[in-house]
Amino acid sequence: MDWTHYRFRTRWTLPAPPDAVYRALERVEDYPHWWRQVREVTRTDPATGVIRIRSLLPHDLTFTAREVRREPAAGVLEAALTGDVDGWARWTLTAHGTGTLARYDQIVDVNKPLLRRLAVPGRPLFRANHRLMMRAGRRGLAAHLEAV
Repeated sequence: MDWTHYRFRTRWTLPAPPDAVYRALERVEDYPHWWRQVREVTRTDPATGVIRIRSLLPHDLTFTAREVRREPAAGVLEAALTGDVDGWARWTLTAHGTGTLARYDQIVDVNKPLLRRLAVPGRPLFRANHRLMMRAGRRGLAAHLEAV
């Protein structure tokens, strides 16, 4: 087993239609306004940005996200990630009652030296840290969508 390889899948139920959720998620530069663990997003061009995140654990992850798939009709946003993590992340949105089911899939390899050194003992903490970040993101996006 490669202890620095991670697969994540998170599902969010949101109180807004898929097109509204899609519009919010495609504006990555706005994430820091509603998702407190996304500390900074710097656009480098229309399809690429540098993102810095930090959740409960005292370490930042910085990576470049480059859009590789944008399909509003299908509700899909996908990005390639390089930097402290290498891999990809994808949002897939579907109607769910009067709202939206947002599925987040991510497969990454960790490159940050400290996290690689702590890969075995830290793995449960890193996974819990990700869960906390995603839970906060859902709450933040739901509040953002209700305020719009």
